[in-house]
Amino acid sequence: MNKPPSRRKKVITGASEEPKPATDSAPENTSGQDNPASATITVTAVEVTELTEEEQSLRLHLERRVERAFLEAGQALMELRDRRLYRSTHRTFEEYSRDRFNYSRDAAYLKISATVVYDNLQKFLPTIGRQIPMPTNERQLRFLAKAELEPAVQADVWQQAVEQAGNKIPSGRIVKDVVDRIREKTKVPNPYHIGEICILLPKDNPELRGKGGYWGVVSHVGEYSCTVQTWDGDYTVKIEHHLKLLELLDEDCQFMQQLCMRLRQLHEVANRDSSVDWLLQGLGKQAKPYLSSLQAKLLAAVEREYNLVWKQQK
Repeated sequence: MNKPPSRRKKVITGASEEPKPATDSAPENTSGQDNPASATITVTAVEVTELTEEEQSLRLHLERRVERAFLEAGQALMELRDRRLYRSTHRTFEEYSRDRFNYSRDAAYLKISATVVYDNLQKFLPTIGRQIPMPTNERQLRFLAKAELEPAVQADVWQQAVEQAGNKIPSGRIVKDVVDRIREKTKVPNPYHIGEICILLPKDNPELRGKGGYWGVVSHVGEYSCTVQTWDGDYTVKIEHHLKLLELLDEDCQFMQQLCMRLRQLHEVANRDSSVDWLLQGLGKQAKPYLSSLQAKLLAAVEREYNLVWKQQK
């Protein structure tokens, strides 16, 4: 009987020892790749190290610093504004905030308003027997600050928002929802009309601090607020707390509208003498539909000094 031929490969002396690809070898087991559901996943265990008491204390301290960062910013801006610490380089707080911090007027006052609301929450939240999470940024308080609600109502809104968020810090959207619901329950028609003359009442509105007694012209009437033009700017305020209507005749309103435009025009003069500000301050707080003979002469003289022409409108 003949032997079957041998399958042993013949070794050739001097040939390269580099192995050739095993083209005819048995295919690898790729069942794991073909069926991902049966693939084996290796999970590396990670040891979680407990914090020491010192580390836990440090973490809590740093977390509170992060949470209070917006509060400290608002408090600092408020002091800069109230003490007029910008006066050596800027004429107004708004210009200073824009140049120094790149804050718009609204952004700067939002930070200040949020600080006031935060203080109100601390005073009026019912914390006996429970811990209510406090805000960590001004965005959470934006709509609460704009609503200009009473401090006790602000605390009630925040408490409802926390409950709606599952006893966690609520988003600004949740706070807005609660504010809107309360607004809808207490909705009253806006009694003011464009062109009327009003007195500003600062009360708890930080934006109006130092503006007590300013009179202005209603230029916009919203659902819950009015925009009032005064000699030094426009102020949007809530109708419930910060406006007092002067019941004047139509011709008296027209006189004060024109006087407001004259004062605003003078206020826009960039390099005006400081004595001009005294005149603006005085006339801007004199809520009377007339000028004395001397006041009229002084105002006209200052307008001529800066080449301002005013033609009385009928």
